[in-house]
Amino acid sequence: MAQFTNQAQLTYNNTVAVSNLAIGEIQDVLSVTKTAVNEVYTANDSVSYVINIINSGNTDLTNLTLTDDLGAYALNANTFVPLTYSENSLRYFRNNVLQPTPTVTGGDSLTVTGFTVPAGGSATFVYETHTNEFTPLQPNSVITNTATLTGNLTTVSAQETINVSTEPDLSISKSISPIPVMENGTVTYTFVIQNTGNTAVTSGAVITDTFNPIISNITATFNDTPWVQGVDYSYDQSTGVFISGSDRVTVEAASYDQDKTKGVVSVTPGTSTLVITGII
Repeated sequence: MAQFTNQAQLTYNNTVAVSNLAIGEIQDVLSVTKTAVNEVYTANDSVSYVINIINSGNTDLTNLTLTDDLGAYALNANTFVPLTYSENSLRYFRNNVLQPTPTVTGGDSLTVTGFTVPAGGSATFVYETHTNEFTPLQPNSVITNTATLTGNLTTVSAQETINVSTEPDLSISKSISPIPVMENGTVTYTFVIQNTGNTAVTSGAVITDTFNPIISNITATFNDTPWVQGVDYSYDQSTGVFISGSDRVTVEAASYDQDKTKGVVSVTPGTSTLVITGII
């Protein structure tokens, strides 16, 4: 709601009288809210948004334009955009009824043109974005993006902020050597655990594997430190089931570096390695 002021002046025979200052208010006809479906984000993540527009006037508002800056931020006099619009994901509802998609332009911002908000009604946009190479991932990072609605001599906007996840982001890969292995020969399984999240793993991660064919006389090392069966892990030689202890698998947090000129965020995962050797 915007205020405006007005003051009158009366002149007569070289005398000037000034009126009191009249203050009025203009009630906005259009209002806009923006909500992220996700409260946090990670690398290679999708982030969905809902924008709701209310027309409290008694006239349909047509040929409106909606722009989302996709979280653009400044770094060393450059501007980088941490979200990318997912093509063809936008859905347009008028009074909660799905409508044909208006004109949508992606790129460094998302722009929707040529749509209507009915009198006393609403228009809702739902769309998906995804994080990209410019997305900040360091602890305490945020993405704040602004949606701006223009048209009918009106400009209104709404912001939404989401935070980077503070959870580990783990992956595991497994390799076997040698290939091929001789019957009754020694085989080595190597498990590489990577953490691309900004929080270290100190407990709660468990590695489980069922070796088929079953191996015997196993030894295990974690990050080059020998593990003791019955203390650091359990192994059932009759079934081939291996289970690590719940507080034995640890992985450092990833480290991040952002090119100050190009804006690209590089990720160096935290890495741990489990090596299991046995007779096949």
